[in-house]
This record gives sequence, C-alpha cells and structure tokens, in this order.
Amino acid sequence: QVQLVESGGGRVQPGGSLRLSCAASGNIGSFYRMGWYRQAPGKQRGLVASITNSGNTNYGNSVKGRFTISRDSAKNTVYLQMNSLEPEDTADYYCYADGEHYTLAWGQGTQVTVSS
Repeated sequence: QVQLVESGGGRVQPGGSLRLSCAASGNIGSFYRMGWYRQAPGKQRGLVASITNSGNTNYGNSVKGRFTISRDSAKNTVYLQMNSLEPEDTADYYCYADGEHYTLAWGQGTQVTVSS
C-alpha cells in the first residue's frame, strides 16, 4: 500500500517562502500523477499543482507564477516550492498520488500559515 508523508509546512510572513516535500513509500515513477491540494477552513478543497510521470505540470490559477512543483525520482519525493506567499495561501496542504484511473493515496496533510 502506498504511503505519502508530507513535511515542510509552518508559519511564514507574507512574501516569504516555504518548500513542502511529499515522500512516497514506493517508486513515484509508477504513479501516473502526483500533486498537492489544499483546503482552508470553511472553503472547498482546491488543486494547487500536479506533475505527471512524464513531467507535465498543472497549476491552480491562484498560484501560477508563485509556486513550482517538481519531482526527484531518486528520492521518491515530490516538492512544492512556494514563493511570494500570501495570507490567502493559508491552508492544510495534502499530497496525493494518482494511478491512471483513480487516486491511490493521500498524505496526512501539512499546515501552512501565512501571517504577519
């Protein structure tokens, strides 16, 4: 069974940066796609970013130009570099891994707080 473990969340001031990591228990090359969703209190969950096993990326409109998703196959880890953070980025961030037809696993979530 696939396990995903996120790390890197925390509290940062507006304009700051954080890098989230998602370490998988298996070979990430076997996943069709990995990525991040986020959910803020009282709001719906929304896609932040995703990356396919061929390297194609997709970003939510609110993070384009500020966030970058990447993967290190040797470490079985996906990263989310978050720059120019805004208070609206405050949320719980969840890593996920997709097979070709359905989601295989979710991480436990990591909290990001952007506040002065």
